[in-house]
Parts: sequence; structure tokens; C-alpha cells
Amino acid sequence: MAEWRGAAAVCINEQHELLMVLQGNPEEKKTWTVPSGGLVHGESFEQCCERETLEETGYIICVTERLQTKRGAIGKTDIHVEYFSCTVTGGRMQIQDPDHLIHEVRWVSQDDLIEFALSFPEDQPFLNQWLTKKKQGVDGI
Repeated sequence: MAEWRGAAAVCINEQHELLMVLQGNPEEKKTWTVPSGGLVHGESFEQCCERETLEETGYIICVTERLQTKRGAIGKTDIHVEYFSCTVTGGRMQIQDPDHLIHEVRWVSQDDLIEFALSFPEDQPFLNQWLTKKKQGVDGI
């Protein structure tokens, strides 16, 4: 069985909004997700998280902690994704995605998150929980 490994960035700003991207192939319905993508040869999960976020959003980030690991399968491919809490340290909002799959970048409130069609609906409880904890000033889950 093939394996796909990747990383995802969970960035929350001072207004308690989550950094998200609208993604999809041109012929697909577009859905929202946190910045994420697959590892390239020789890259750590943390490096992948930082690179993918820069490509998809234009923001330079610093990984601060590992939040969760998601494992599963899509067809005959095993999936392994590491989610990280990240802090924006520079850059500016702009899409630089070499794959041309990102259509919009936005800071999203918790109320908006509930309304959005997510690329990975199974992430919604985790993201909602993390936003709530950050609003309350609690680190870690």
C-alpha cells in the first residue's frame, strides 16, 4: 500500500481567527482547510508545515508545538498528517501555490468555521476545540 505523509498548520491570530485556504482543482467544488501539504524528499514534518504555509498563504510561520496526528486511508493510500500549532512571524497574505490549487486565503472566525464546507470535515471538532481553548488563553489540548 502507498503512503502519503504531510503536515498542517494551525495558526490563530490575536482576534482568535484561524488561517484557512480555499482549495480545489478548477473542476471541483472548492472547500476550506488549514494550510497543509505533502512532504518532499528529506524534509521534516515541521519544515513541510512551514514551506506549505508560505506557498499557500504568503506567511512565514514558526512551528511551536505538535497538536495531533491523523492517520487513515484514501483508497489504497495510507495517510499520515501531523498538525502543528504555528505562529505567523512575517510575510504577507498572498497565494504563491505552485500547484494552483489555492483560490483564497482568509482569517476565519469560529462562527464562520462552523458554516464553511471543509475539505476534511473530521477536522472541525478539533479546530473548534483549539479555537475555544485559545480564546480562553489555554495552551495545549
